[in-house]
Amino acid sequence: MSLACQGSGDSKSATASSTSSRSKATASSTAVKTEPTKPRIVHVPTPDTLRGLYVNRWAALGSKLRQLIDVAKKTEVNALVIDVKDDRGFVLYRSGVPLAREIGADTADGHWLSDAKVRALLDTMIANGIYPIARIVVAKDPLLASKKLELAIKRKSDQEPWLDKNGHPWLDPHQTAVWQYAADLAREAYDLGFSEVQFDYVRFPDEKRLISETVYPLANGRVRAQVIRDQLGFVRKNLKTHGIRVTADVFGLTATDTTDMGIGQRWEMFIDQVDVVLPMVYPSHFAPGTYKLRNPNAHPYQTIDHALKDAKARSATVANAAKIIPWYQDFTLGPPHYYAEQVRAQKKAGYDNGFQSWILWNPKSNYTLAALEPRS
Repeated sequence: MSLACQGSGDSKSATASSTSSRSKATASSTAVKTEPTKPRIVHVPTPDTLRGLYVNRWAALGSKLRQLIDVAKKTEVNALVIDVKDDRGFVLYRSGVPLAREIGADTADGHWLSDAKVRALLDTMIANGIYPIARIVVAKDPLLASKKLELAIKRKSDQEPWLDKNGHPWLDPHQTAVWQYAADLAREAYDLGFSEVQFDYVRFPDEKRLISETVYPLANGRVRAQVIRDQLGFVRKNLKTHGIRVTADVFGLTATDTTDMGIGQRWEMFIDQVDVVLPMVYPSHFAPGTYKLRNPNAHPYQTIDHALKDAKARSATVANAAKIIPWYQDFTLGPPHYYAEQVRAQKKAGYDNGFQSWILWNPKSNYTLAALEPRS
């Protein structure tokens, strides 16, 4: 029973008035509490000279990310490229993107970060002068390809999903929905506080049998390089109105090979469709004899020197060509073993060609600290 129903006369009126005032105050207080306070999102400017490290999803989920933040605090590193969607199709955090929720991309392996955790990590990075970049894998997404078969590359023989050498389906780059999904995840990452989005696997699978075994009903006469160009343009237009910087990883050999290499990446066709292009010029990925080097992996300086000279020459012929930031190799794949000397040789080749920015790749996010200069 309400207190206003007890007693009589002036006492009743006074009690009612008091109760009414308390009710209004309570209602006002409740209204304030139910309005969530959105955290202030800070998008830091892109460093003039960007030097970064790749952080895989598992590293981002555990303590490794904190360790890499500490590395950046002590060295020349001023950026971290963090998996927001990896090449298995898993998203780093609980996503609000409907398709990600529908296929369980944000909960598929039972591990993810809360929004609060993501914000705390981003705030820590920004407070320490570390530029946060979200990496989003596009076409290599076996999770989405297996959940939405209509988006997968199909076999000519039976219209079933084509499988790569590891038995995994790939998304068909012709499908606009594939790129819309990537763009939606990019907007979400930006809204969370990532200052830049980097798209990877913006290509067709790199297996020669792909051409003879697959069919593309949405090609409409377009060659693969035109498809990749069109889709990168679509993503850029989609994100430009939101002020989101768009960057793309490409094969390192695209700067030298004049074909699309069978994957749809031809330098002149993509270089003006993004803000930054990042060729993965890993010496271990160049075939014997490339640049007249018996083993390019054993000659990191010469390999990078040739690749970047080619990249500059190819870009010079294209109006509005994107900025180039190379990926360097900080891992061992075949002889010789890569130590600080080999990593430093790649960096020097870049500097000698006018490329002051770089990002290091190690699939396990384990880096050669001796190859990094101390923070000045």
